[in-house]
Amino acid sequence: MALRVRVCELDQVVEGKLRGFVVPGVTWPVMVTMIDGVMIAFPGVCPHDDVSLVDYGAIDRDAVICRVHGYRFDLYTGRCEHAPGLELRRYRITLVGTEVWVDLL
Repeated sequence: MALRVRVCELDQVVEGKLRGFVVPGVTWPVMVTMIDGVMIAFPGVCPHDDVSLVDYGAIDRDAVICRVHGYRFDLYTGRCEHAPGLELRRYRITLVGTEVWVDLL
């Protein structure tokens, strides 16, 4: 069973830019970006050390980098280049009209 929540409006998602959206009841903001026309959503926390990606995340082509410790995660697969066992969780996205909804579970 999925827990689907509304995150933002489609026009708030900017190609190649990270945006964090606060969702009531969720500890970390939900990050949403678009890379080459593909929308990607993931938690706003680095899985390495609970660092805020809203404050310390940066996009580099098709990856997000945590600028605190330099961990780099592929946005399509979630895999970490530095630690093969570490993965950035990605959320499934559903568009409902112009609203962006993600499945947290």
